[in-house]
Amino acid sequence: MLFYKTNKLEQLYLFYIILCIVVYILGSITVPLMEIDSVQYANISREMLLNKSFLQIFDQGKDYLDKPPLLFWVSALSMYIFGINDIAFRIPSILMAVLAIYSTYKFTLLYYTKEIALLAALVLASSQAMFLITHDLRTDTMLMAWVILGIWQFSSWLFTKKWISFIIAFAAIAFGMMTKGPIALMVPIFSFAPHFLIHRNFKLFFKWEYLIGMLIILILLIPMDIGLYQQFDLHPEKVMYEKTGTSGLRFFYWTQSFGRITGESVWHENDYFFFLFENLLWGFLPWILFFIIGLLLEFYTILKNKFRLQSHEEWISTPGFLITYTALGISNYQLPHYIYIVLPFASIIAAKYIYSLITINENMQLKNTLSIINGILFSLVLFILIVLLVIPFNLNYYLIITTVLIFIIIFRYSIYKQKQLIPNTIHFALFTILITNLLLNVFFYPKLLEYQLGNSVTKYINTKKIDKNNFYLYKIYGERSLDFYSNYSFQIIEDEKALKPADYLLISNKLITKDLLTKFNTIETIAAFHVSTLNANFLNPKTRNSALDYYYILQKK
Repeated sequence: MLFYKTNKLEQLYLFYIILCIVVYILGSITVPLMEIDSVQYANISREMLLNKSFLQIFDQGKDYLDKPPLLFWVSALSMYIFGINDIAFRIPSILMAVLAIYSTYKFTLLYYTKEIALLAALVLASSQAMFLITHDLRTDTMLMAWVILGIWQFSSWLFTKKWISFIIAFAAIAFGMMTKGPIALMVPIFSFAPHFLIHRNFKLFFKWEYLIGMLIILILLIPMDIGLYQQFDLHPEKVMYEKTGTSGLRFFYWTQSFGRITGESVWHENDYFFFLFENLLWGFLPWILFFIIGLLLEFYTILKNKFRLQSHEEWISTPGFLITYTALGISNYQLPHYIYIVLPFASIIAAKYIYSLITINENMQLKNTLSIINGILFSLVLFILIVLLVIPFNLNYYLIITTVLIFIIIFRYSIYKQKQLIPNTIHFALFTILITNLLLNVFFYPKLLEYQLGNSVTKYINTKKIDKNNFYLYKIYGERSLDFYSNYSFQIIEDEKALKPADYLLISNKLITKDLLTKFNTIETIAAFHVSTLNANFLNPKTRNSALDYYYILQKK
């Protein structure tokens, strides 16, 4: 009977994980790419494919020195196979997100029960950050997958001594470095060094096999190194970040990562220690309370045991999270998605605590308190969702209501069939996060992105069948969504006099003069908004006009 119950529980966890992946896929189909990062990376991949410049990277024809090339390589390959479109750009990252979920499961399974491993995979799959970074892509989606894959395979090697696990582990670290730099190497070090120390297994610090591992990394990094050297180190005259003499190799291996701590990097933003934690509060919904309590219990347990563990126990996930957070938290430049690299660790910590709540019939008062707090939290999330769906846009409410009712039926049936395998609070958490992201992906984001300038202009160009060779931008920089969705690199001009009769010009209303209007006919008005900076004025239809920027499509007389 226990085996039957366990099978039913595993099926339930897998059912919810599959639902999460379905929502990821729906988001990739229905939500256009957002400015800045996501559509920038897509457009770089498009340019790479069209120009066949795979070692030297360019962004709108200019030298690009920010992120390593692996995301662009695999995205360009996907576009080569499936065509230049946003779905093709997203396919590799969605596959990597699934790999991260699977790797989290397999790593957890090495040290814990199958139920905890499945629960950790489910927590990761259903965290808000995962829904976000599978449609608004960053390099962190792939980075997270490579890192947890490497950690799983290295742990597996420690148990089995199989060379295939060792090779995959160090190859994954190399691919992570080609995705976002040395952080992919540092996180495994942050994770395993405390594990070796607490087990007093000092021999593991000095294994001759590590030399082979470093050789694997060095060999795999050669293509990236060649490209950086050819594009930047051989051309010290290039001006990058307002200075000459920039070494591409030094930038990736030092300045981009460690330079943010030493102050060498030119970037400074959100440089206070708790910035990433503040963003984790919403990025790790609906499991954030379970994670915080679980993390505190990890501290309590290790202190109670006087920093001693049994041989089969791990001290990888907790220090991996904490040390990585500290390293990122003292950086002079932080963005919310930087913490996503350690979401697998947070998922394991949360899963262990959730499992203890499910299996141990103690602390009923704490369970009830958590249920009440989470109920209020989840209700607040659903209330915000309703506000976003009802107030800003004229959406199809009948279709929304139908979708919600179908989901309620699915979840009620799931709860009825599975009885009390897991608490209703967990069902409610999963219902809340799934329905929230399903409705945002299908209804809210597509409507919001109608206000993204590049999308609106592309739609007009395609509808009117305008010759793109005769369409120019007047002092409008960085509109990569226009280039990507039009599959064309538009020319930016500084002087409208260079245009020929019948040429088209996209211009901001802030730059229009009376003299200019005497030479052009106004063809179309475009209302635009920077969608990643939502505010109350834009969301309120009555005040939206004050938040919009207006652009005009003109045609020279």
